[in-house]
Amino acid sequence: MTSECKSRSGIDEVLVRRLVDSQFPQWRYLTIRPVERQGHDNRTFRLGNEMSVRLPTRQEYAAHVLIEHEWVPRIGRSLQLPIPVPMGKGSPGEGYPWPWSVNRWLKGEEARIDRISDLTWFASDLANFLNGLHGIDATRGPLPGKHNFFRGGELAAYNEEFRECLGELGVEIPVEEVISVWESALDSKFQGPGVWVHGDVSAENLLVEGGRLCAAIDFGQIAVGDPACDVTMAWTFFSGRGREAFMSDLKVDEATWIRGRGWCLWKALVDFRKYRRERPEEAARSRVVIREILEDS
Repeated sequence: MTSECKSRSGIDEVLVRRLVDSQFPQWRYLTIRPVERQGHDNRTFRLGNEMSVRLPTRQEYAAHVLIEHEWVPRIGRSLQLPIPVPMGKGSPGEGYPWPWSVNRWLKGEEARIDRISDLTWFASDLANFLNGLHGIDATRGPLPGKHNFFRGGELAAYNEEFRECLGELGVEIPVEEVISVWESALDSKFQGPGVWVHGDVSAENLLVEGGRLCAAIDFGQIAVGDPACDVTMAWTFFSGRGREAFMSDLKVDEATWIRGRGWCLWKALVDFRKYRRERPEEAARSRVVIREILEDS
C-alpha cells in the first residue's frame, strides 16, 4: 500500500480493527466506527467512547504523528482548552505503511456559524487560546520545514506557487491588488523570537459545545516560529464585530497581521485555482476570502 489511492481506499474499519488488535490488544474489545466527517490528511475512527484512531493518508502526513506524540503532551498541560493527547503510537503493519496514533476523544462538534451562540465571544475565546499557545515556553521546539509545510516559517516558501496561481487565474482576480497585499507580506519579516504555532487554525480544527469554543484538534503541524500563519481565521471565518474582537484580543503586532493576510491570500488563491472548474461552491468561498482580505488591507 504505497500510493495515495491505495492508502485512502484501504483505510477502513477492517484495517483499523486488525491494527488495534495486533498492537494494542488491551483495546481489542472496543468498538470501531468511522467519524462522520473525514479530513484530507488523516482518516479518523472512534475507538470505544473515549478514544480515536487516526491514520495518515499519505507519507508526507506521517511525520505529524511523531511530532504530536513528542510535543502535544508537553504543551497540552499549559493550555486552557482540551487538546487530543496521544494515548498510543501505532507502527506500520497489516499492509499499512506509516505510523498512526490513538488519541483521547474530545467532545464537541466542528465549529460552524450556526452552532456558535455569539461570534464575538467565540472570537475572543479563540484569541485567548492562541495567546496561551503562543506564550508557552518554546525552548528546543521543532522548527518549521517541509515536514509541516513551512507553517511558522517564511511565506516566501510559497512565492513560486503564488506566482503560478496568478498566471493561471489572470482576469478572474484583481491581480494588482492581490500582488500588493502579497508583496507587503513578503516585505514584512518576522523578528522573533519564535513562538509555538498550531499551523492549521481553521473551523474544521475547532470544536464547540453549548455554543462556545470547547477544544482544539489536529496539532500535527505545530512548530516554533512566526505566529502569522495562525491568524487567518480573521478573514476565513470572522467578519464585522467578530473580526474586530479577534484582532483586538489576539496579542500580535500589526506586522503579523500583514504577514497573516499573505498566508490567507496564498491559501485562498490555491483553493480557488483548484476548485473553480469542478466545485463552484468551494471556489465561491475562496473568492469571498480573497475579497475580505483585499477590503481589509
